[in-house]
Amino acid sequence: MKKILLALIICLLSLSNYAQEQITAELEKAYGEEKYDLIISEHSEKASEYPAKAIYYVGMAYYMKADDNNVLKLMDLSIKKDKTDPDAYFIKGMTLNYMGQFDKAIEYFNKAIELDSSNSNYFSGLGDSYISQEKYEKALSAYITATEKNEPIDRPFTMIPQIYAELNQPDKALEAFYKSKETISKESDSYINALYNIGLYEFLNKDYDKSEIAYKELIELAPTDYNSYAKLIQVYYGKKEYAKAKPFKQKLYKAYEQGKLTDNLKSMFCFDQFDWNDKLILAYERFAVNEGKLYYKHIFYVTNEKGETEFTIQTENSPISVELGYEKYILGMDKNGTHYTFNYGIKEDFDYDYLKKMVLKILNEEIKATASSRKGKN
Repeated sequence: MKKILLALIICLLSLSNYAQEQITAELEKAYGEEKYDLIISEHSEKASEYPAKAIYYVGMAYYMKADDNNVLKLMDLSIKKDKTDPDAYFIKGMTLNYMGQFDKAIEYFNKAIELDSSNSNYFSGLGDSYISQEKYEKALSAYITATEKNEPIDRPFTMIPQIYAELNQPDKALEAFYKSKETISKESDSYINALYNIGLYEFLNKDYDKSEIAYKELIELAPTDYNSYAKLIQVYYGKKEYAKAKPFKQKLYKAYEQGKLTDNLKSMFCFDQFDWNDKLILAYERFAVNEGKLYYKHIFYVTNEKGETEFTIQTENSPISVELGYEKYILGMDKNGTHYTFNYGIKEDFDYDYLKKMVLKILNEEIKATASSRKGKN
């Protein structure tokens, strides 16, 4: 009789274990098929009866629906039933990150890492907590560790160069952007971001050839990234290869006419930048022309160490000058509320080296204004 009872108990336990394995497998499959609403509607009320991993998948459905409170509730329930599953601690940490509770998130990431120190995701999540607290050194350490794991995810590779940039370590940032580019998927936005920053850092290093390579690849992958067209134009101006810049200028003008340009490109683009007396000069070209009225076409912004504009030098189209047979543009300057005019004409198809030389002469006070007037409101 005892043997029969024991056999029945074993049979019932086996059936119970099988049922638990079945519901877990069913939920895992539904989650993999992104059937989040189905999981929530059919299983959320019964979740407390399920095994820990099945509860975890119900919680993950809520996670994908950004229902943070229900995620925390279900991950707590899953952890209560099985304190050895690092995934539940990790997802609770991620949810706490989204909720801005970074200290609590760190607690749960560390618990996940304690249970499984081989998972790149856990260290990356920990890095996210630290970077949100602006603890950059700790974030850097966590992200670097994440990249050293088997099958590392993309995120730490994208975050490491940004931290080096924040720590004002440009050489390490550039090196990390190159590593990011070599590691992450070409189809991702992060790859585009890496290319953009490689182009930017190489440009700032005046390594124009490497900057050109990065921006050309970026434009090939993202042909509507018009900011990179402007950056590539600056590269060619840095190399004094002005003819190579022309096709990209034309594409910007076409995009402007089609209303595709926004934000800082909406009305003009930067085509060159150079230093003068520890100040950065940013040269912009306006798209619009205002025939029959005075307008500025090429504007050289003289900026201070804070990036604020101190004054401008520009090419100005004067209808009266054109009617009298003079060049398309004359040089002007707006400084301290006063407008200055310089009696130097600039052709429409001007030589840029000549224009830049004249701008520098004005900056160095080697030529004097022929007229001045107090500026009114435009």
